[in-house]
Amino acid sequence: MLSSVILDSAIMVTAGLVLLALLMNVWRMLKGPSVADRILALDTLYINSIALIILLGLYNGSPLYFEGALLIAMLGFVSTAALSKYLLRGDIIE
Repeated sequence: MLSSVILDSAIMVTAGLVLLALLMNVWRMLKGPSVADRILALDTLYINSIALIILLGLYNGSPLYFEGALLIAMLGFVSTAALSKYLLRGDIIE
């Protein structure tokens, strides 16, 4: 009983810190001095959102959240690769 209370409070504290990191990423994405900084902030933003979804899944005890986190990870990787390719070459599809 005590261990679940400690685990729940640790998950809540960690979720609060991840939310703080998300807010700092949004600020960097809006105020970034260059486009590369904004892309890096967007990449970190989706990684932190994956961490928040996984924490929510741990808190609720549902494995469904992990599948959602995996889907966001795949979409985030593809979008970061596409944005980087667009910056380097100016065209996504060759």
